[in-house]
Amino acid sequence: MKNKIESTNSLTGIEELLSIRHQVKELKKDHYLFHEGDAIEGIFIIRSGKIRIEKVTPNGRELTLKICGPDQLVGEVTIFSEAPKYMLDARAIEDTVCLHISINDLEEALLSNGRLAMAFMKWMGIDQQKTQTKFRDLLLHGKKGALYSTLIRLSNSYGVQTEKGILIDIVLTNQDLANFCGMTREVVNRLLRDLNKNGILSLYEGKILLHDREHLKTETNCENCPIYLCKID
Repeated sequence: MKNKIESTNSLTGIEELLSIRHQVKELKKDHYLFHEGDAIEGIFIIRSGKIRIEKVTPNGRELTLKICGPDQLVGEVTIFSEAPKYMLDARAIEDTVCLHISINDLEEALLSNGRLAMAFMKWMGIDQQKTQTKFRDLLLHGKKGALYSTLIRLSNSYGVQTEKGILIDIVLTNQDLANFCGMTREVVNRLLRDLNKNGILSLYEGKILLHDREHLKTETNCENCPIYLCKID
């Protein structure tokens, strides 16, 4: 029997955002919502599908910051700065439908709706905190800690409780995991083999099944952050 692990929405007041004038945008898998350097013209709300937020380094290495799903916002916290530009790429990892709200329409709605303005400020703050905690994990705990914290975050976002442990209910390749951690696929392969050998995780129908998440938390000196910060989305 599987039970979805409870999580919290990234933004309360989503219904107010949906009432703002918007345009529907459909993306096929692997198509880009925007590229780094593009001018920011508004924000996006995902209605179905998933968007990967990523950064490509000058030497061609990919770093995945997060995966956004239905009813989540995609945008930049610098949206209201002068001549804002995207600092990251956003690519659909499956067929996706999202709504686009222009900067002008969003600003008008925030000025007239205090509840929405507070919710939007909360989203920006949480988004910054998530980014800070992720880079903290990548910098302080080395390669092993980077993978372990990524697995913990994935389990908080996509975890399904089963009799044998927590199933990360999303298909990810070892290269995908490497992109989340900022390291090579070969290193991830080795670390996953060690975790499998020690009974910490296994593969189930092509997905990762965590048998001992507490081991991962202990190894990364987990600070038991609120779950809304310790997520991959």
